[in-house]
Amino acid sequence: MNSTIRVKLSIMMFLEFFIWGAWFVTLGTFLGNNLKASGSETAAIFSTQSWGAIIAPFIIGLIADRYFNAEKILGILHLIGAFLMYQMYQSEEVGMFYTYVLSYMILYMPTLALVNSVSFNQMKDPEKEFANIRVWGTIGWIIAGLSISYFFHWDSTEGISSGLLKNTFLLAGIAALLLGLFSFSLPKTPPKVSDEKIKIGDIIGLDALKLLKDKNFAIFFVSSILICIPLAFYYQNANLFLTEAGVENPTGKMAIGQISEALFLLLIPVFFTRFGFKKTILVGMLAWAIRYVLFAYGNGDDLSFMLIIGIALHGICYDFFFVSGQIYTNSKAGEKYKSAAQGLITLATYGVGMLIGFAVAGWITDNYKMADGAVNWQMVWIIPAGIAIVVFLLFALLFNEKNKVEETSSAI
Repeated sequence: MNSTIRVKLSIMMFLEFFIWGAWFVTLGTFLGNNLKASGSETAAIFSTQSWGAIIAPFIIGLIADRYFNAEKILGILHLIGAFLMYQMYQSEEVGMFYTYVLSYMILYMPTLALVNSVSFNQMKDPEKEFANIRVWGTIGWIIAGLSISYFFHWDSTEGISSGLLKNTFLLAGIAALLLGLFSFSLPKTPPKVSDEKIKIGDIIGLDALKLLKDKNFAIFFVSSILICIPLAFYYQNANLFLTEAGVENPTGKMAIGQISEALFLLLIPVFFTRFGFKKTILVGMLAWAIRYVLFAYGNGDDLSFMLIIGIALHGICYDFFFVSGQIYTNSKAGEKYKSAAQGLITLATYGVGMLIGFAVAGWITDNYKMADGAVNWQMVWIIPAGIAIVVFLLFALLFNEKNKVEETSSAI
């Protein structure tokens, strides 16, 4: 890969995740303050991410992989996305906003696979080269959060009361427009020509259901769905909670989580080699419970350090469970079912698991809203902490890690 292509792919990744980080982190705060959305309405809007994740494989499998160049579809989806972002920026009513954000997420989620396809198509050794490109996506997300807090100050007390958070959609829309236009200059990534008949089961990974005959994999599969319930609480409520707790520059501080994610990613091979899959994933589950206990009993004043530690635990929460789970799935699936297994896990977690999680988070938030409109955040965080502990105990008791050395070596 020459330097020009490397730079182009890095810019593509930067903008791809800058777009997402520019509006999704502050979405809960925007909905609560600008649109006065209830917990259930907020849950429905966050659930559009899950619907996008469920529909994305069909767009990729039925269209992108068979008929059009990936970079062209990427450009078209982001150009339409820029228009939808502008509509979200102008929206003043929850119903219409939901329509626009659902349409947007159905178009955006497939682009996550498309940017990977464009990148992999240019690499001779993806295992060594991809990380250096993908890291620019994490940098893009971090820069988006820092810009909102420290450059534009849209999430300050004054900015929120003035309704400035709606500008996040304008910022994301401009970035989407740039990436949409830039995509047409990316290296050509032709479709995978195939005369084979398309099977819906192949697209959503149904062939991998055979893996559920393995008791350990079935336990891991169910645990993956259940742990997404507490995960949804973080995505849906964290920014609003930090804002109401009086934390200054909450969006910028939440970028600590992405920095942590990048750092802990490097430690996964070490944990796998030394402790094996079961202990690694249990550490990830336990981190969710600890994080939410810190959120429940911390505050924006003398105990603000507890909230910062909770944010910083994101790397352990996400990497040690989800990334470790992807590696475990890869090692169990074998060559024949690798793609199907990863597709099935993604559908189960970001699709089914997150749908359930967002609904539960919205219901809990509404039920712990007090007469004056304030939320009893302590209970809102204690409940997902309890759920994480239950999943932790179930996995610890039921999952039996046989052939630890063999599984670990094959996973790494």
